Amino acid sequence: MVIKLTKDNFKQEVELSEMPIIIDVSAAWCGPCQQMKPIFEKTAQALSATYKFIELNVDESRDLAIHYGVTSVPTFIFIKNGTIMGKERGYMPQDELTSKINQYLG
Repeated sequence: MVIKLTKDNFKQEVELSEMPIIIDVSAAWCGPCQQMKPIFEKTAQALSATYKFIELNVDESRDLAIHYGVTSVPTFIFIKNGTIMGKERGYMPQDELTSKINQYLG
């Protein structure tokens, strides 16, 4: 399951999370973001027992995107124990996304 991140649930879903987190920062108008959406969702279904998958829409939650220093979309942010372990930008196939998750959070 992919959780939609807002300023209202940020503390609960990110700051208080005991699970490692992958945030997909995207926008509805972004072509590569839309191509990544089903890949991100499929990866979330496969790995949701181990990781928390979160979607952040830059147009709806601009302050949070700024908080994470996002300058382009899609951007993937990997967080473990409240610390950003890494960021990746752009489209990637599912095996590459899984590899990045293992690299940063495994």
